[in-house]
Amino acid sequence: MNPASAPAPTTPGALPIIATTMGDGAGIGPEVIVPAVLHPDTLAVCRPVVIGDAGRLRQAADILGITADIAPVTDPSHARFDGTRVNVIDLDLLPADLPWGQLSPLAGEAAYQYVRVAADLALTGAVHGICTAPLNKEALHAAGHHYPGHTELLAHLTGVDEVSMMLSTPQVKVIHVTTHIGLIDAIARIEPGLVERTVQRGHHALVRAGNPAPVIGVCGINPHAGENGLFGYGEEEEKIVPALEALRAQGIDARGPLPADTAFFLASRGDYDLIVAMYHDQGHGPVKVLGIEAGVNLTIGLPVIRTSVDHGTAFDIAGTGTADARSMIEALRQAAELATKPGAHRRTTQA
Repeated sequence: MNPASAPAPTTPGALPIIATTMGDGAGIGPEVIVPAVLHPDTLAVCRPVVIGDAGRLRQAADILGITADIAPVTDPSHARFDGTRVNVIDLDLLPADLPWGQLSPLAGEAAYQYVRVAADLALTGAVHGICTAPLNKEALHAAGHHYPGHTELLAHLTGVDEVSMMLSTPQVKVIHVTTHIGLIDAIARIEPGLVERTVQRGHHALVRAGNPAPVIGVCGINPHAGENGLFGYGEEEEKIVPALEALRAQGIDARGPLPADTAFFLASRGDYDLIVAMYHDQGHGPVKVLGIEAGVNLTIGLPVIRTSVDHGTAFDIAGTGTADARSMIEALRQAAELATKPGAHRRTTQA
């Protein structure tokens, strides 16, 4: 079976197909996926196709008391959607007696393979987005796959050198120039080329999602964006302004540097489609205040948009039927919102 052999249909107006990876089968991934892919809100915006194990999904449906047709398909274009059917590209990698809530190299290997197949589907254009259920990094490493997480794994599998993190809520979207490094290191790393590439990735993601002319607000580094040299040592002029000039020359509406203490307020009222944060807490803090319950993590710069839930594998409750599927529903919704639209031109490489 080659699930990536046939591209998805490109009927005008068709909903995007979202490859939904099952994550670690010993965790709550199967239990949040089954109700999420059957939810009316999900089916109103996308066509979710699970990459996972049909047997494990059937076990999850039984635990949840959900009557569903767990239906294996050979490629996404064969999927059908009627509100009771869970379409799954069945890799059949997990034993039927895999314990819930326990670290397993078998589950780690399976989680890797689900992501690999999703990446293959993305590269061929067979899916328009990827939504990932949580994997367990220790299980992934125990299976011999030494990646910090989904982001780095997907970047490797799709041959992408540099990606960006975007946080998305119903009120505001934020893309980060730097993320998980210390503040001093972040300031040292910021330079015009990195700022320019980050904005380009965010711009391309929004254009691909159907916004032809997004307005992008770019934060400064210092208080009041340096206030013409009053604060800091000219970082805005050195590290950000040259990037903005280059972006505007490309026709990208990038504005700034903006004082970060007002940029998010302006975005929340609709002045900006995207805010560019220079470092982790500059972007994460406001987003969590504005909408942590609906926030989704997106990876920008892959051949397709990838979204993820905002929780882990939750081994402590796996197999109990008590997992909350709302984050998965929201991750699927936002994957659909930002996905490459069916029939649209898709670049195979990113800026």
